[in-house]
Amino acid sequence: MGIEMEQYAVKDILPGSYFAEPVFLDERFILAAPEMPFTEEMGKFLVKWQFPEVLSVGEPLEYYHSEAADSNNKEGAGEDTGPGLTDQDEIKRAKDFYIGFNQYAEDLFTQIAIKNKLDFKEVALKMKEVCDVVKADRRFLLRVQKALDPESDQNYLTSHAVKSTIIALVIGSYLKFPLHRLIELGTAALLHEIGMIRLPPQIYLNKRALSPSERKAILTHPILGYEILKTFDFPLNISMAALEHHERENGEGYPRKLTGEKISLYAKIIAVACSFEALTTRRPHREAKDTYTGMVDLLKNEGNQYNDTVIRALVYSLSIYPIGLYVLLSNGKKAQVVDVNPEKPRYPIVEILGELTPEGRNKTMETSPEGISITRPLKREEIGLP
Repeated sequence: MGIEMEQYAVKDILPGSYFAEPVFLDERFILAAPEMPFTEEMGKFLVKWQFPEVLSVGEPLEYYHSEAADSNNKEGAGEDTGPGLTDQDEIKRAKDFYIGFNQYAEDLFTQIAIKNKLDFKEVALKMKEVCDVVKADRRFLLRVQKALDPESDQNYLTSHAVKSTIIALVIGSYLKFPLHRLIELGTAALLHEIGMIRLPPQIYLNKRALSPSERKAILTHPILGYEILKTFDFPLNISMAALEHHERENGEGYPRKLTGEKISLYAKIIAVACSFEALTTRRPHREAKDTYTGMVDLLKNEGNQYNDTVIRALVYSLSIYPIGLYVLLSNGKKAQVVDVNPEKPRYPIVEILGELTPEGRNKTMETSPEGISITRPLKREEIGLP
């Protein structure tokens, strides 16, 4: 992995101090994130549980400081994206991140399938980096998602995992998860379909209707994923999320037909994130829906399949007209949704295509019920995209 973690004796850590990086127990379980103080009570419990030492790449500090948090505080539509960076620079950076993250996921899945190797600590450290990027560049990551559909059937699983992870982390951030829980959620989202690698690829990449036996095989992938993660000593809450991500609030999911109160929160979030991603991405057997139609489908929540709080978090994070969607405005101009309006999820912030401010920046505006509003989504060919 290339990063050695230091051991710190619990008795020597001053109460109220902050570690510069996440704190681990026995190289697997994340105990605390950088923004969480190491309390006196925490120290007493660790001694009681017979954990005399903790592990971390960082060191204990008297005050909490996070460059990522500072960057996140600057986030917002129309604000400077950084010293000398234009929106196009940020979009390119977001695309480069996606390509790199997708390659990481492909390598990870191949490692599991061929070498039967998977390390929680390594994945968790990678996910910490991903969380930092999502916090800083959320708007641009969501804008470029549609431009990065799988180029081939072979990388569908990793593309789905990567995009679902970004959406799940956006939802978790809206729900105010601390960093250590975002890392767990992101890890679970990245690996939620890992059981598929134990199935013949022709089953889940099929362009025809599945046979009864193939359908039955597909229904086993959450169990297979759970068994893989438990084999490699992943925390139980991550393994359970993989097991339960196809459960539904009304008890009509699988594999155990659990009802809402029995389904883990991580699984509820992943269920919404991966369903939204699946609805809005081309598959071997169907075309993609635009993100507005996908959002409306989830909002209908037919049969009460999804958790209302999680769906609400998705809407308020992406808006009903999700970030990245191209739209026609009521004044006849074409635009792209670039950010949400937290107080009015039906009226997001848009960037007018082909228009610049006097300073040469891309022109953005808030839509509103009283002024200019969105008339309808635009198809890609209406704005000259392939």
